[in-house]
Amino acid sequence: MADPKGFLTVRDRELPPRRPVPVRIQDWREVYEDTDRTVLRRQAGRCMDCGIPFCHSGCPLGNLIPEWNDLAWRGDWREAIERLHATNNFPEFTGRLCPAPCETACVLGINQPPVTIKQVEVTVIEEAFERGWVEPKPPERLSGKTVAVVGSGPAGLAAAQQLTRAGHTVAVYERADRVGGLLRYGIPEFKMEKSVLDRRLAQMEAEGTRFRPGVDVGGQLTGQALRERYDAVVLAVGATAWRDLPVPGRELTGIMQAMEFLPPANRVAVGEAVEGQVTAEGKDVVIIGGGDTGADCLGTSLRHGARSVTQLEIMPRPTEERPAGQPWPTYPMTYKVTSAHEEGGDRVYAVSTQRFVGDEDGAVAGLELVEVELVDGRFQPVEGSVRTIPAQLVLLAMGFVGPEKGALVEQLDVALDPRGNISRDAAYMSSVPGVFVAGDAGRGQSLIVWAIAEGRSCAASVDRWLTGSSVLPAPIPPTARPLTV
Repeated sequence: MADPKGFLTVRDRELPPRRPVPVRIQDWREVYEDTDRTVLRRQAGRCMDCGIPFCHSGCPLGNLIPEWNDLAWRGDWREAIERLHATNNFPEFTGRLCPAPCETACVLGINQPPVTIKQVEVTVIEEAFERGWVEPKPPERLSGKTVAVVGSGPAGLAAAQQLTRAGHTVAVYERADRVGGLLRYGIPEFKMEKSVLDRRLAQMEAEGTRFRPGVDVGGQLTGQALRERYDAVVLAVGATAWRDLPVPGRELTGIMQAMEFLPPANRVAVGEAVEGQVTAEGKDVVIIGGGDTGADCLGTSLRHGARSVTQLEIMPRPTEERPAGQPWPTYPMTYKVTSAHEEGGDRVYAVSTQRFVGDEDGAVAGLELVEVELVDGRFQPVEGSVRTIPAQLVLLAMGFVGPEKGALVEQLDVALDPRGNISRDAAYMSSVPGVFVAGDAGRGQSLIVWAIAEGRSCAASVDRWLTGSSVLPAPIPPTARPLTV
């Protein structure tokens, strides 16, 4: 284990400092300073190496957390990355973007601040990249089987890398002009610089994975043609059908979905030219939705130079302590201050939008809202609480309702479950033999760590279906749930 007295002698939880707000909102670089390796190793030494490490139950990937905590504490970075890569294809993504359910399940967290698991994870992989240890791992021989992966987000990339390493010829199709899915155009640069994505894609290409960006599967390439061309198909198209807000005034200009606002902003942040980009510069911005996507819109709007930013949430303000109804080791819904919230803007809780107010040109000028309270499981307006706030840009960040029900789903004739996701069995196969489903397309909107876990498990099922056995780690059925869900 790590330091036997680590959690007794080092009681404080230390994270790397964020760059000063006045500095970082002037650029798009990641917000965190470099990690002091001495501090990081000391923090890794707080890991108790529990007899029953509940951090495992918190992590959908089953990461070997106590093992690489111990190795990081010892400074054995080479072995640490081997243990980390044994369960996670992309720790540089999860170490930056995952909300770390492993930490809320940490046994030390019962009565002390939990181990900084996420920071140890990202430091281990960064050490590995810096030292040249992240090398291509091409298969020793090819199986002669071909697989098409539709979608290049974390689920699709994880499935593709696993299947390539198993010896199959894999092509990843992406309708955008560059590979990465929401990792590229949905995640702002200040949360993860795209060079982090590109270096991993380079490894995958060197291993033999083939990328096909700019291909609309279901349009220029039909689902039938895809099935005829490949021995197996993996649908990792995500849950990109966004939730809308059908209230009076929705047709006004200046009201848009978060995923109509963020991708152009992310393109410009890396030097691309975007014609007709909508920016927040000089505007009163209202963001409807209090989750991570809303925070991404907040940080982006502040960097554009918004005059004001207000984020609305229909739920009441969460408590800062773990709620009684969400005991350890479950993932608690507590009040969080992300880097974007630290930078500015106002958060308003327990309010509901009644209508949008327009100006004489048909553009949004304000938003009428009312305070709400939960009565018998339903939100009820609070009498006399209606007010109007200014808004020249409204961003809808209310989440997603499942995969898009477009031509691809119809052409493949795959069944949907009652929630509108693509139905699959315990082996991740859809109702159509040879067509598999991984990530949010089958699970619904979820976490990046779940996407990678499902991509890995789906790949093992595909490998077994193609060859009769599998050299990949045994799949975890999609119905399995950790204690933190």
